[in-house]
Amino acid sequence: MRTVIQRVKQARVTVDGLEIGTIGQGIVALLGVHTHDGPDQAAWTATKIAGLRIFADDSGKMNLDVREAGGSVLAISQFTLLGSCEKGRRPSFVAAASPEHAEPLYERVILELKALGIPVATGRFRADMLVELTNDGPVTLILDSPPTSTHTN
Repeated sequence: MRTVIQRVKQARVTVDGLEIGTIGQGIVALLGVHTHDGPDQAAWTATKIAGLRIFADDSGKMNLDVREAGGSVLAISQFTLLGSCEKGRRPSFVAAASPEHAEPLYERVILELKALGIPVATGRFRADMLVELTNDGPVTLILDSPPTSTHTN
């Protein structure tokens, strides 16, 4: 899985003009599922999101994870994260998992985050969404889960 993490002061997602997810302080996680990803990558991604120490402690140092900071996660599926722009001018999305493969893994990340005690808001899988956020820092990170044993980079 490829995930773009943004530390935010607030964020919200709308579909067809209706707000479907909102958080205050926390993390926006844009999640892209690779064709070779499975449950192990989803679990790794959730654990990594939950454990990232990217929030300031009382000394102003990035020492707190999202739970310790009292934050939430807004999880948004985004297949375009697996787009390749190496050739031509149109991205290739052959590395992106099909919706049938990707949706259960996206849902698995959400369930794993909730099981870790993190409040989670979501976008809508396969919807055309508008995501608004106030990036805090800005802090933006890219997570690539370790590949499966059958996948090599």
